[in-house]
Amino acid sequence: MTDDDIYKTADGSEPFRFNENVARVFPDMLKRSIPGYAASIEAIGSLAARYVRAGTNCYDLGCSLGAATLAMRQGIAQPCCRIVAIDTAEAMIERCRQIIEEDDRLNGPETQVDIAHHDVRDTQFTNASMVVLNYTLQFIDPAERDTLLEDIFTGLNGGGILVLSEKVVDEDDHMEELLVDLHHEHKRRNQYSALEVARKRAALENVLIPETVAAHRERLRRVGFSRSAVWLRYFNFVSIIAFR
Repeated sequence: MTDDDIYKTADGSEPFRFNENVARVFPDMLKRSIPGYAASIEAIGSLAARYVRAGTNCYDLGCSLGAATLAMRQGIAQPCCRIVAIDTAEAMIERCRQIIEEDDRLNGPETQVDIAHHDVRDTQFTNASMVVLNYTLQFIDPAERDTLLEDIFTGLNGGGILVLSEKVVDEDDHMEELLVDLHHEHKRRNQYSALEVARKRAALENVLIPETVAAHRERLRRVGFSRSAVWLRYFNFVSIIAFR
């Protein structure tokens, strides 16, 4: 795993992009930047084992290098399923293809994986039993989030689930300040310097746009999901499960 040293030199003036430099260090970036990330991936596999039905589709939206895709693939216990892994970043998709091909070689393609290089907002969802948005919605314009969630809801079968993981902001300003400080401390414990933390935060300004948990759950209710709940939280990172 290649160490994430991007913001040792990049000054944060350029907006964050999922380019080749990010793809090269992405596993290390996730491990050191997102507390609880590994637990969320493990749980996605468990949810796939419980909720994915035979002959249905699963979607990994903003799949990056395919961690959630692999978790679903390993968890699915039903036959004739298909996972569609989608990302708009070409560098991510190319590395994802390599990872999935290696998994095919080592474990055999018991569950078909189709990898698509296009915008998740252009996706046609059909016959779906599970959809994963793992730290993806936060990079989509807030004005377009309702439409994407409506499309997902329409394409899910009854009893299907959406897993939505996001960085959030707290409704209480004092609590938000504490959570941000704790997150920065987490990064420093993982050997990011204060300068690297500040530079990356500047690069993500107006690129990653977080919302409150209440805003996410209200959107899910508004588009039709019968119920939702936060099932994992670590500082200002949460994962929500919603049921069709």
